[in-house]
Amino acid sequence: MKNAIYPGTFDPLTNGHVDIIKRSISMFDKVVLAIAKSESKSPLFSLEQRLEMAQAVTKDMPKVECIVFDELLASLAKHRGINIIIRGLRVVSDFEYELQMGYANNSLNPSLDTIYFMPTLQNAFISSSIVRSIITHGGNANHLLPSEVATYIQQHLKK
Repeated sequence: MKNAIYPGTFDPLTNGHVDIIKRSISMFDKVVLAIAKSESKSPLFSLEQRLEMAQAVTKDMPKVECIVFDELLASLAKHRGINIIIRGLRVVSDFEYELQMGYANNSLNPSLDTIYFMPTLQNAFISSSIVRSIITHGGNANHLLPSEVATYIQQHLKK
């Protein structure tokens, strides 16, 4: 089996993320959606909430497994026997950061390779930080989110 890991904070999971997940499962037998604890980023949603949202979105995607992690990605991949990391690239500034992370992960686990997906044009501008900003300022970001995430946020976010 050829498995891949798609790591991120997913705070929250957006249509752009789902775009990459759907294209990834067409290439791999299994995709592990690995949700990082990332307390340093001060996430809007708890780790448990982010996991619940991801599970709701991927419930009809049997090739996707949602997990949480709080360790080096290179170590997580090694423990799970995965040697492919999936990452998204939206803009040029993403490339420099992702290239450095890809090299760092490979230096920690030489069997790791990173595959980069560009989102489709309709999702190219969507980022979790934009969505969080819209939400925290009282705006409606539903058009940028999977319906399961939009519903979850409406039910769980304190107003």
